[in-house]
Amino acid sequence: MIRYSGRGAFSPEIIDRASGTTVVTEDGRELLDFTSGQMSAILGHSHPEIVATIHAQAERLDHLYSGMLSRPVLDLAERLAGTLPAPLDKAVFLTTGAEANEAALRMAKLVTGKYEIVSFARSWHGMTQAAANATYSAGRAGYGPPAPGNFALPVPDRFRPDIVDADGGLDWRRQLDLAFDLIDAQSAGSLAACLVEPILSSGGVVDLPPGYLAALRDKCHERGMLLILDEAQTGLCRTGDWYAFERDGVVPDILTLSKTLGAGLPLAAVLTSAEIEQAAHERGYLFFTTHVNDPLPAAVGNTVLDVLTRDRLDLRARELGDRLRSGLDELAGKHEVIGDVRGRGLLVGLELVGGPDGADQLGAAVTRRCAELGLHMNIVQLPGMGGTFRIAPPLTATDAEIDRGLEILDKALTDETS
Repeated sequence: MIRYSGRGAFSPEIIDRASGTTVVTEDGRELLDFTSGQMSAILGHSHPEIVATIHAQAERLDHLYSGMLSRPVLDLAERLAGTLPAPLDKAVFLTTGAEANEAALRMAKLVTGKYEIVSFARSWHGMTQAAANATYSAGRAGYGPPAPGNFALPVPDRFRPDIVDADGGLDWRRQLDLAFDLIDAQSAGSLAACLVEPILSSGGVVDLPPGYLAALRDKCHERGMLLILDEAQTGLCRTGDWYAFERDGVVPDILTLSKTLGAGLPLAAVLTSAEIEQAAHERGYLFFTTHVNDPLPAAVGNTVLDVLTRDRLDLRARELGDRLRSGLDELAGKHEVIGDVRGRGLLVGLELVGGPDGADQLGAAVTRRCAELGLHMNIVQLPGMGGTFRIAPPLTATDAEIDRGLEILDKALTDETS
């Protein structure tokens, strides 16, 4: 196997099957999955309704010429637009988050006639060209020069503030003003778009402060820029709302979805307004790919919407999130090495701050111990942030599974710090 995760390694065990919140190795060992696969399987693994949809749709229609449309695609576009505020009512369906961000950035550049892109300094938007150029958390060194016109915004991290107010808290308004002063100074006058996550996931589960997103939108629109929100991990009920941007009352110019939309299958989407879509079309917008608007994954997306709506999984994510957060707060009171617990709904970050060899080494040790005890956890791989866990169980997890995961994490922390 080509090793593709930077300096990381493959998991030592071969996975044989999975169901719900449980992953089973070839040796029969069970792991409680607190990452929803790659932060995607919001309905758990092998959800019976998704399995049935795949079987039925594969028998009827799986793939088409990229210029053809099918009923599952049209239905998904209409239904997805129905979950979103106006004017987000035009959609295209792709495969991965990187591809969706690529398509969104290409649209923004064409519509604005500009090329400069702004994103967070700890962002992760994908590994294809434009998405990778807007990614600062990893993967920039050693691949030649990035495309010109990419600028980084400082992250409004309230736990580790870099610009503080009189009380020592993060002064994010001043930070944002200074950031755009620098961007304006560097810009060639061609600012096209700002691409951000409402909660930076790979960047350490950093939830943007209330009010930040609205202020960022205003900065963008003052400069004729489009605001693109990447809700690969925060979309479709994970944060307790259908979309994370709802908390702030901010509607992006372009929205990208992936991961959660296919609940583990390769399905992504770009959504925008009729006005932006029309302008892009008039300029000859081109994003023709082999699997654009394929019927099989679109059928799965419709089933995902069915289950999310019927089972009110937005409310369930809030309930489970409160249970998870309460348990993690209790662990923070018990283990001095826990410095911060943050996030929304079922996307929660837990940051370690100590240990004899530093947080990075402690985080890796706790991750290994959790796996030995039957819990799969995801640790942020950024230098200096290796003690930050990204905790994202499926929205279909049970109360008992949340409690069991907390118990295992408690024991792993005890074993590695005693």
